[in-house]
Amino acid sequence: MDGLTLRVVQIDGTFESWRRAARRLLQSHHPPDAVRFTAAESQPQLGGFEFEAPPAGALDSTAAIPRAFIDLARSAAHHRDSDRWSLLYRVAYRLTHGERAILEDELDRDVNRLRTMRKQVARDIHKMHAFVRFREVSDEQGQRYVAWHRPDHYITRLAAPFFVERFRVMRWSILTPDDSAHWDGEALKFDRGCPQSDAPSEDRLENLWRTYYASMFNPARVNERAMVRELPRRHWATLPEAQLIPSLLAGAAERVSGMIAEPAVKASARAFIPSDASLPELTSAAAACRGCALFEHASQVVFGEGPATAAIMLIGEQPGDEEDLQGAPFVGPAGQVLDEVIAEAGLTRSDLYVTNAVKHFTFRREGKRRIHEKPRIGDVRACRPWLETEIDRINPRVIVCMGATAAQSLLGPAVRIQRDRGRVANSSWAPHTIVTYHPSAMLRASDPTHAEEIRRWLLEDLQLARHLSATSDTVSQE
Repeated sequence: MDGLTLRVVQIDGTFESWRRAARRLLQSHHPPDAVRFTAAESQPQLGGFEFEAPPAGALDSTAAIPRAFIDLARSAAHHRDSDRWSLLYRVAYRLTHGERAILEDELDRDVNRLRTMRKQVARDIHKMHAFVRFREVSDEQGQRYVAWHRPDHYITRLAAPFFVERFRVMRWSILTPDDSAHWDGEALKFDRGCPQSDAPSEDRLENLWRTYYASMFNPARVNERAMVRELPRRHWATLPEAQLIPSLLAGAAERVSGMIAEPAVKASARAFIPSDASLPELTSAAAACRGCALFEHASQVVFGEGPATAAIMLIGEQPGDEEDLQGAPFVGPAGQVLDEVIAEAGLTRSDLYVTNAVKHFTFRREGKRRIHEKPRIGDVRACRPWLETEIDRINPRVIVCMGATAAQSLLGPAVRIQRDRGRVANSSWAPHTIVTYHPSAMLRASDPTHAEEIRRWLLEDLQLARHLSATSDTVSQE
């Protein structure tokens, strides 16, 4: 090495560890050819070279690196290529030693290699989001959901926040050979990797996934090569639906003939609802629902929220724009109004179960804006099995139907809000069912006086719901 001392630098396998080491090396202008990195995830044999930590010392501006490189490097650092740390340092060295424009050079081999790594890492994250399947287990704290996945790269920490947002109300673990992610409902933690044998092999949600996959399988558009490219065979062992693939492929031609001959069937969510499932299981299962076409455009399903012991259940029409983005009911402008009236009525939101008749956002686009549209009757009917199952699990004493869509979904098309508001019905769904205005009606009111009147009516109806939830005898004002 022309008299240069080879410096062997041990890092812990994280980008931040590499970054600290690289900054010190750059400060001392140590050339890439005289550096060897070894990371915790793979301790290679280096022929007797001594492991040596980078020298400590104050950092100066000579190690300044463009933000674009940091973003690129942070992603590429999760690639499984054992040479990635040396590649990252080589590019960093070039950037700080006279080649500031190499990130803009489309023909530069080092930069192109890093960009390829970033794409492969991003694709692997997408695969993890798509191919993780949780299975139910029980421990001393109750229900827990465990999945095992074999990623191509070190992506568990990058992919895990997606599952926190999607399954916030569940306790879950994702096990991989490299490391494992655990969510306890409050904090996300990581620890050692695990073999597949540490994960459960099957649970009662298996049939749900198989039903979902079979319903989504379109035999008229079968392209086996493309399917295997998107759903690699190495993931089949952890996917309950994968065992259906051979039979679905074998029967594709026959199913196409049947589709042509059979009349269309009405859309329904019924097939996607696991029997005897708990509320957390229903929330998880709803993410896979394809019972109507609304899922194609909405960001995500928005299931109900609240305790399984709630005495009062509030039912609205459908999620709005904010609810669709956040994945929770009544968190937008109408939800803020509702929270105010709930508090004024002497109730607490955390004691109520709040949901919607339809679980996906229905809208039309005007430029970049998404404008709420009333769901079609067919979509309300398709989604009704979810609502029926929620009511069955909650078993509320009082149901408050807010708006015409919710009221008509449960009580039939003859319900009229202006005529029936405030009346208490003995429905088959609960001892007391009340029809009232949706809080969004206040926001749409033509003048402040009318808005205040709607607010007063909603307040009165929620106060009535609170009173009825505390009584034992059935009241009817029909």
